Amino acid sequence: MPNPTEPHSERRPVAYLNDKFLNSPDARALRILSEFLEPLAHFRREKVRDTVVFFGSARIREGEGELARYYDDARSLARMLTEWSQQFTNNTYRFVVCSGGGPGIMEAANRGAADAGGKTVGLNIGLPFEQFPNPYITPELSFEFHYFFMRKFWFAYLAKALVVFPGGFGTLDEMMEILTLTQTQKLAKRMTVLLYGSEYWKEIINFEALVKYGTIAREDLNLFQFADDPATAFELLKTGLAEYAVQHDTPEMPAISKSINPQKPEGA
Repeated sequence: MPNPTEPHSERRPVAYLNDKFLNSPDARALRILSEFLEPLAHFRREKVRDTVVFFGSARIREGEGELARYYDDARSLARMLTEWSQQFTNNTYRFVVCSGGGPGIMEAANRGAADAGGKTVGLNIGLPFEQFPNPYITPELSFEFHYFFMRKFWFAYLAKALVVFPGGFGTLDEMMEILTLTQTQKLAKRMTVLLYGSEYWKEIINFEALVKYGTIAREDLNLFQFADDPATAFELLKTGLAEYAVQHDTPEMPAISKSINPQKPEGA
């Protein structure tokens, strides 16, 4: 039997300081919740009210290959959008450029926003290759995710517009997620969706065939628009954001309850 006069053995750490427990399957729910709460705290601290999300390939690099122009276009568009958004800064930051945080189109978007002196968000995720945080993200708004679905949540939650540059599996996945949420009215807001590079997108996805075979409705094609140059994309974004985001917004960042009840009407 233990001798009560002898010193106790080393005490176990409390659960929230126990790395073995926190990294176990039993604590998965805590890790998921952390990937919701940590970004939320940073967005509130940095007063980021909403975002414009840029999707696109990590493999499109500045000055490399036939798709290199899209890097320059993404950078220019992000700069133009950030300069325009600065007129709405009033205790909060509006239409902050957000990307997946990695290289390629993501880097170009963050870089363009940084060129304009604005805050810019990077939602990075650990992958076997390609993905590492680019140097243009605002340090306080650079996040690292393990769970794809939590990263997608943050793409959708604050976004008031989406610009999709040419990309591969990841870009297609992210784009279709937003289009599905929009089509099924699971977002408590209207969102402007631009597919940048009509030649690329119309070759990659036969949208008319989806209508032809009845797997989407003709009106579903109105969920997105095409743009082929930064000036046109910028004008479409301005129009959409002014119509759906500026005129009808509540004055503060959306409450947490909106994420739990996403069908609740905007402003309700």
